[in-house]
This record gives sequence, C-alpha cells and structure tokens, in this order.
Amino acid sequence: MSGGLSAGASARLIGMLGLATAVAGFLALLLLAPLSPGRSAPSRDTAAIHLGVASCSGSTCHGRSEADGRIVRQDELMRWQEPSSPSGAHSRAFRVLSEPRGRAIAQRLGLKSAASAPMCLGCHADPAAPSLRGPRFQIGDGVGCESCHGGAENWISSHYAVGATHQGNIAAGLYPLSNPRARAEKCLDCHFGSDRPGQFVSHRIMAAGHPRVSFELDLFSTLQQHHDEDADYVRRKGRIGNVRMWAVGQAAALERALSLYADARLGQDGLFPEFYFFDCHSCHRRISDEADYRATALANPGRPIPSGMPPFNDENIIMLSAAARAAAPALADRLEADSRAFHAALATDRPTAIRAAQRLRTTANALADSFAANEFGRAQTFAIIDAVASTAIAQRYTDYEGAVQAVMATDTLLNGLVNAGQVAPASAAVIRGDINRAYAAVRDPNAFRPLEFRAALSSASSAIGRLR
Repeated sequence: MSGGLSAGASARLIGMLGLATAVAGFLALLLLAPLSPGRSAPSRDTAAIHLGVASCSGSTCHGRSEADGRIVRQDELMRWQEPSSPSGAHSRAFRVLSEPRGRAIAQRLGLKSAASAPMCLGCHADPAAPSLRGPRFQIGDGVGCESCHGGAENWISSHYAVGATHQGNIAAGLYPLSNPRARAEKCLDCHFGSDRPGQFVSHRIMAAGHPRVSFELDLFSTLQQHHDEDADYVRRKGRIGNVRMWAVGQAAALERALSLYADARLGQDGLFPEFYFFDCHSCHRRISDEADYRATALANPGRPIPSGMPPFNDENIIMLSAAARAAAPALADRLEADSRAFHAALATDRPTAIRAAQRLRTTANALADSFAANEFGRAQTFAIIDAVASTAIAQRYTDYEGAVQAVMATDTLLNGLVNAGQVAPASAAVIRGDINRAYAAVRDPNAFRPLEFRAALSSASSAIGRLR
C-alpha cells in the first residue's frame, strides 16, 4: 500500500482533519496508467459519457466480495463502499450532504438542500454534466469511479481486453492517475478547489460550517488506495515512489492556490480578499480584553508582513522550502525570494500581489517538474526529513496549517523509506511513539501550541535520523 500508513495513524489523521465529511476528490486508484513523470498533466475535461458505478460492479470486474482476482483485486467496489473506514469516504460524499451537518450548512447558506445545490455537487458527486450521464449514472453514488478515472464510454471495454495497453486506454480517455502531476491536478479540484462550478469552498461556505480543507497527495492517496502495487502492477504501470508523490503534490498545491487567488472571480469577496486563501488559525485564535492577556501569535521569519495582518496560508511553501533544499538546491533560493516577495506584496495592493503570485507560481511549476523527474533516493529523503524539522524551517511553524503539513510529511517520508526497503519496518515502528506525539500536538487546532509542537517534531525527526 502506498505510504505504508498504519491503521492507527489513519484513524488519528481522520479524527484530526475531519475527512469523513470533508470535500471528496480522491477515489480508489484501481487502474492507474503511466506517463513520463516529467510530462505535464492532461486536460481535466473530456466529452466521454459517464456510465456510472454500476457499470464497474460486476463480479467479473470490480464487484467481488473477496480480493482474489488474478490481475487486480476485484473487490474495489466493496472497499469503496466501506461504511466507516477512510477508504469509503468517496462513496459517502453525497450522503453527508443530507446528514445534520450538511443540512445545517445548507440552511446557513440559504440553500433548499445541499443534496441538490450545484455549489455542493461539484465535489460531493461525480461532476459530469447532465449531457454526459449514461442511463446507469446515479448522482447518489457520490464520488464514483469516473469522477477520477474519467468517463468510461470509450475505455470500459478496452481496459480489460486481452492485449490492451495502458497507453491505449489513456488515449481512449482513461485519466492517467499514476502520473503524479496528473493525479495532483485531479485531486486538487476538490481537495483544494478549482475554477469550475461547484469546486471552490469559499470562506463564506466555511463560515457556514464546512470543514477546513486540507490536502497531502501521497497520504491521501494511501487512505483511498484500493489496489496492490505488486510485481504485475509495477510491470504494467510502473511505480512512483511515495516521496516523489509527496513533493510533487506540495508544488502542485501551491501552484493551484496561487492560480485561484489570481482569478478575479475567486480572489476577492466584495471589499475584502477571499479569506479562504489565508491561514485560518492566524485569525481564529483566542483573544481577551484582560489586562494580563498575552497574545499567542509568534513572529514568522518567512512572512515579512505587518503584525495583525492575515497571512496567506503558506503550509505548502514551508514544505517546498524543505524539499527544495535537499532535492532542488538550484531552485531553493529562488523559492525563498519569491515567497517572501509574495507575502510582502500582500501588504501593498492586489495588483502587486497578483504579479508576485505569478512569479511564485512559475517557481512552483519549476519545482513540480524537477521533483517529477527525481527518484528521491535514501539520502535525499533523510535530508528532507532533517530540513522539515531544522531550526530555519521550524521557526515558521507559528500556525496550525503548517504544523499539520509537517507532521504528515514526517509520517509520509518515513513510510516512503520503509516501502522502498531503505528502512526496516521494525526500526520504523520503534519511533512511532515520537510521531504519535507530534500528531497529538496538532490534534486540536484550538489548542495548538507552536513551541511544544516544534519540540515534538524535532524529537521525531531526530529518532528517524538515527535510522540512517
């Protein structure tokens, strides 16, 4: 399983991020197909008919109750429908719209029903246009197979035919999820947002009660993975390492955030900027009128902005700073300069900020290309773990979002070492307690204490370092 996340860690993450009711944009990665890692992602739009989940559910296809298929597991639909586990989150995506929290959010937004509102269905169901829905398509299926794999009209027969190739299936419209950039683009549509209808969670929607949106490509892929990466899988489709998937996901997430922020339709909300792009807990922290009250905010060396100004959510920038130092040193200084210039520009005016965002976006794309072509060996992975907890980077964990990314990264990178056979599972298990303490430090966003978190992360990183 990609990422090697333990069941306990999965449960902790689900509790921490509220993924059971979060916007759904991942799916079982059943039939991945290869692209050259450096190739840019294909278009997210296709004109193929979406045939519906029922078209994949036969007992000779993906509808078995046992994972005893000769080529693929063939129990993928059962895993997708798990009633309570992380792997079933996509099938539950539509249902949560009619549960108490979904009804309350709809009421606050003045919607008749979240289950029929376009602003919700873009991510809580397959977003295929009505004209592209086949006779077996059911909106109530939630985030079904074709939400991520693409409309199956032209590849449903060829993808299991004798002699068929994955490149042929891709040519027929199968979405190439095994390409890390393509996967990131697809998943970000709902796990961060896109400019298409129903795929952007504004600050107003969050104020109505929507869960905070969080994303980490490799870890979230692990939680939704319904396939085995066995020798046959690798022979047919290749393998993208966990660390490369994580690094590309971080760069793609920053590129998407900056792209949407620069969109005049999305980056502004009346007189105010769209606060969705800013760090939630930099504002949503305890305040008091008492004379002995001490502010909890800490100075952040990565954000040259005036005190009291909401900072742009820089969780991915922080992770990219750590990754670039180890894996793309030629771009590290450029990232640092462009990110600081962007933060500073936010204190000037929107046109200046957009120009700075475009420069930073170009750098993020360059990093994504560099990471996609990098195999990330053992030494580089250890170096990234060191950088994530280094003094220079740790000083930037002043707010909750960056800290969450840091602990997910540490867990993901350690599991990447295990999955690549570079660290023994037993050795990794010994230091699981250190990572658990780091998870505990970010369990409650309203009780986040940056200095304690930094100490927990440093302890976990040091323990991993001893495995070199």
